[in-house]
Amino acid sequence: MASQNLKHRIKDGPADTPNVDSNYTKNKRDKRADMAKRGLRSLSIAVALPLALILFDIYFFGSSRSYVAMKKPFWFPPLWVIHTFCMASSFLMGLSSWLVWAEGGFHKNPMALSFCLGELLLSLAWHPIVLHVGANWVGLILCLATFGALAGCCRAYREVNPIASDLVKPCLAWTAFLAIVNLKLLFL
Repeated sequence: MASQNLKHRIKDGPADTPNVDSNYTKNKRDKRADMAKRGLRSLSIAVALPLALILFDIYFFGSSRSYVAMKKPFWFPPLWVIHTFCMASSFLMGLSSWLVWAEGGFHKNPMALSFCLGELLLSLAWHPIVLHVGANWVGLILCLATFGALAGCCRAYREVNPIASDLVKPCLAWTAFLAIVNLKLLFL
């Protein structure tokens, strides 16, 4: 038979040498793990920074005895609801901004970054101006400018990541509601 003439093949090197393919996959796996750690770190910064700024704003300027004591219509939100929704809005904006940043959207479209920073600064200015000082006209102008910045974010983000654009839409709704509340505050 022909199988009797076959000889076993002997490896040329020692058995302990690592396989090149296993090193490649291990190295690739380590790179992916490092990228995931960096991504998680940048996500936490992108969400925590606006949230920390709005919490600072609420802590120092958010309590208003005049707003609480004011006779308001039934549909006016209590102060804690305003604070909660402002924090949720800043969380969503941080998340959507990170999604755009992760895909290089701020480099592709620098106006998106301008809209994002403008929205952040305008929303931070609203608490002290409306709730602490009581300047409702200025607060209405701030709400309208914030709405414009959010609309710009929504359009600019849609080109890069449609999910990020969809995350901005609840913020648009909240800002529109705040503008209506501000308008009503003018005539109370």
